[in-house]
Order: sequence, then C-alpha cells, then structure tokens
Amino acid sequence: MSSVLPRQLPLEVTLDDHSTFDNFFVSDANRQLVDYLTANDGSLRQQYTCLWGSEGAGCTHLLQAICHQVDAQSGSAFYFPLQNLHEYSPEIFEGLEGFSLVCLDDVQGMAGNAEWELALFSLFNRLRENGTQLVIAANASPRQMPIHLPDLQSRLQSGVVFQVHGLDDSDKLLALQLRARQRGFELPDEVAAYVLQRNDRRMSCLFDFLDQLDQHSLEKQRRITIPLVRELMGWRTSVSE
Repeated sequence: MSSVLPRQLPLEVTLDDHSTFDNFFVSDANRQLVDYLTANDGSLRQQYTCLWGSEGAGCTHLLQAICHQVDAQSGSAFYFPLQNLHEYSPEIFEGLEGFSLVCLDDVQGMAGNAEWELALFSLFNRLRENGTQLVIAANASPRQMPIHLPDLQSRLQSGVVFQVHGLDDSDKLLALQLRARQRGFELPDEVAAYVLQRNDRRMSCLFDFLDQLDQHSLEKQRRITIPLVRELMGWRTSVSE
C-alpha cells in the first residue's frame, strides 16, 4: 500500500504480500477478467471496474494485487474493506481523489446505509472528475445489491463488471501446487488431494495450512508426504484442545 496512507488516515489496513497476480491461480473461467486487469500493466483498465463473487472466490486477492501492481509502478493505491463500517466514519473517503487508484472491498456492507451511500456517491463523482481509477468488489452484482440511493445504483452499474468465479476442486489442487512451487517445494498430487479433502476448502484456509505444512517440514527436516500432513493435523488438533 502507498506510504502516503499511514500519514493521512489512522487505519490498520495492510496488504497481504502474497496477494499478487503471480500468486493468483487463473482458471479458464477467470482468464478474461485477469487479462483485463493486467493488460499493459493495468493501464488499459477503465476508470471504474466492479468485481463480484462469493466469499473465497478471490475478489479481495485481486483488489490487493491491483494495489501491489500500482505501488510497483510508483503510483499511490488505497485499499479499504467496508465490512465493519461501525468502526469508521464516511469522512474516510475525503481526499481519496489524490490517489492513483482506489479499491473498495465488501461494498455490499454499506448498502442501505443512507450516510455511507451518499458518501460513496460523492466519492464516485470526485474520482471520475480527477481521473482516479476505482475498482470495487462485492458479493453480488451491482444490479442485485440493495442500494437505496438511485443515483448511486446507476453509478455502480456504469462501468465494466466481472464475476469472479470460484475454483472447483481440480483447480484448487492446481492452485495449491502452484503456491507450493512458489514457496520452493513440490506438492505431489496425492498429498494435495489429501490436504483438500481434510481441510476447510476456502482457498485462504488451504493456503494457510500449506504455509504451516511448509514450516513443519522445515522444522522436522522431512519431505512433505501424507504421514507428515497427518502429523501436522494431529498436532493442530492437540493444540486447539
């Protein structure tokens, strides 16, 4: 995230270092979307883009990847999730037109809140006037979000809209193996399948387990095998108890 942010806003929102385009497994269903987001290093993106998909589909990962991309180009990026609005004031939107890119996550969280809807509508107009790119993400398409302010509803439907498709099990296996290779080890098919069958199937949870498995393997100085996975699962269960 841009170094400008901590001096301007008292936020504790940071980007996940792993949430980059290189770490995003691109399924066939999401190929067109990722090509759009990354074309010519993102310079071909429209001024406003909306991503929507179910929890775990990868919306947050993609928003943060865009921010990393802009930061790498010496631009200024602002990322903010809107799921806990009670902790903040709509004043948080003031001055964001000074950034190169604004990414707002979980936009469905402000639907129906008159004060926040008006603030987002005002921000939308300021960003458009200043040429700042806006990318939002939500769990439903703009047409399906229960927005009460008609002008905001119209704005949210005015840009490029993509659905982010979740991965099926075969793609999740490939995504796990890609992440393993990026961490410097190979994850055999049978081990990947075992991990998938016995864990929470959300990719964030699977990647978290993979990180723990890698660390466990290094500590034990053992290859990653199904017995090692079983051992780690038993250790985690005993610790939680």
